[in-house]
Amino acid sequence: MDFRELIRLINEATDKLDLVTARKYIEDNLEILLPNKHLFRGNSRALLDLLAENENHVKPLNRIEMNIIQAINVYASKFDLRGLRISAKNNTDLLLRPDVKYYLNEDAKFLLEGMKAIH
Repeated sequence: MDFRELIRLINEATDKLDLVTARKYIEDNLEILLPNKHLFRGNSRALLDLLAENENHVKPLNRIEMNIIQAINVYASKFDLRGLRISAKNNTDLLLRPDVKYYLNEDAKFLLEGMKAIH
C-alpha cells in the first residue's frame, strides 16, 4: 500500500467514524506515521496521538485479567473479605497497574484502599 493512500484511508475512515479500521491502520504503521502526522486531518491526528501515547505507557488488559477484576468486584459487592483478600494477594502485579482503578467498582476501590492494596 502506498504511503499517501494509507493516509487517505485513515482520514476517510476517521471522517466516517470507522475508528476500528483507522486504529488498525495506525497501529500497523505507527512508526511510519508518527513523523508525518502533519499530513492528517484533525480527528485522525488526535487518534494518532492517542494511540502513540497508549502504545508507550500501558498495554490493554487481556481476558484473564478482566476476569480477575470482575471476580474482585463480585467479592467486594458481596462483602466477601476472605475472597477479596486472597484475590488481592494472588494478583498484586495486576493491582499495581495504574489503569486498574478504572475497572474496579466503588466497593472494590474502597475495600482495596482500606487493605492498602491500591493507592
